Amino acid sequence: MTHRGSRVLHVGSLSRVEGEGALHLRVHDGTVTEARLEIYEPPRFFEAFLRGRSYTEPPDITARVCGICPVAYQMSACAAIEDACGVTVDPVIRALRRLLYCGEWIESQALHIYLLHAPDFLGRASAIDLARTHRAEVERGLRLKKAGNSLMELLGGRAVHPVNVRLGGFHRVPTRQELRPLQEELKRALDDAWDTVRWVAGFDFPDARVEADLLALAEPDTYAIEGGTPTVLRADGTETAFPVRDFTAHVVETHVPHSTALHSRLDGRLHLTGSLARFAISGAHLSPVAREAAVAAGLGDPREGAVCRNPFRSILVRAVETLYAVDEALRIIGSYEPPEHPYVEVPPVAGVGHGATEAPRGVLYHRYELDADGLVADARMVPPTAQNQGAIEDDLRRITQSAIAEQDADDDELTHLCERAIRNHDPCISCSTHFLDLTVVRTAGDTAGGCDV
Repeated sequence: MTHRGSRVLHVGSLSRVEGEGALHLRVHDGTVTEARLEIYEPPRFFEAFLRGRSYTEPPDITARVCGICPVAYQMSACAAIEDACGVTVDPVIRALRRLLYCGEWIESQALHIYLLHAPDFLGRASAIDLARTHRAEVERGLRLKKAGNSLMELLGGRAVHPVNVRLGGFHRVPTRQELRPLQEELKRALDDAWDTVRWVAGFDFPDARVEADLLALAEPDTYAIEGGTPTVLRADGTETAFPVRDFTAHVVETHVPHSTALHSRLDGRLHLTGSLARFAISGAHLSPVAREAAVAAGLGDPREGAVCRNPFRSILVRAVETLYAVDEALRIIGSYEPPEHPYVEVPPVAGVGHGATEAPRGVLYHRYELDADGLVADARMVPPTAQNQGAIEDDLRRITQSAIAEQDADDDELTHLCERAIRNHDPCISCSTHFLDLTVVRTAGDTAGGCDV
């Protein structure tokens, strides 16, 4: 590899990431001076076309933001609107919402682990290529995903963009008899989830460290999924929290010249949300079997303060969370008694409501302002990937700099490394990011600022 003059590398397509975009690296005299994750997806205007709609519609409309994690959008929308209207659902309805969310966690995390991320660790170009050498493992991943889909189909009416969710609960709730077949499928899924943890624990993980602050919801005595208090674990180990209503006072979105997607800062600092943040902040509240899995995977005991900041090891945390979601689903089903009514009434009230839940990729915040007629006067959504983009760029800068300094990595090696680094964070493209093209500009001497990208 040479650092003389300038070189531009174009990668026409990045596989195993949901969407389109570009990464531009500028390298001067062997130093990475700039890493820009460029998102060029056109605006989708969800916030704009929610204005003027009935307050009952956001759970169904926002589910269309993402086909992989529609439940996250539904649950955050319900939480925010119910907050505005001063309504609290009863514990049985909340447990059913958590059960539906577990289905989404299972199918989404299994998708990422087996079809998007594992090929990186095993030197395969795709999940199809992986199936040629690891057929049993890929089939196991598909079984796990199917178990999650089964939960979503029964509780949500269908696996993609569920139609059974409504304000205050569900249009219809299942009987105990309808849940019984799911118990058998989930018991098999629990074995598959354990085998997943053991499998990914054997991968070879490069050394890396996320220096950003970590943001996740926290809730007493439970691993937060469908609600909680936004909590921050700073890079120096200190922890703070703030009310959901103050979310946008702390997480501030701004436009950047190189991307159509907004970037976020947490109190002016880079932050990361998602599996690594949840494990660091709420890991002590994982179920016993999930904590056992974390220790077996080499993540340490979260009750003793174990924190994982290596983004390459995020696949391990996702595997533990998948096991937890299966175990939690079995717990909820085991104690389920149908509520007297499938929902509580949510009469419209003029006001502002805030809601946040834990999508598989991190904290998803919604804010709605309603008028007295129950029409949406204003809507705001802050998806997790938009929050993570600054930290992803910083991560890319650190990882590529290390590869250049320690290994004198050439452009092909840098391309592969950048692809892996992006997939570590599992960006939800349909929500807020796309990634396809990589451009590396190498300069030397006095040409540091002289090449336009």
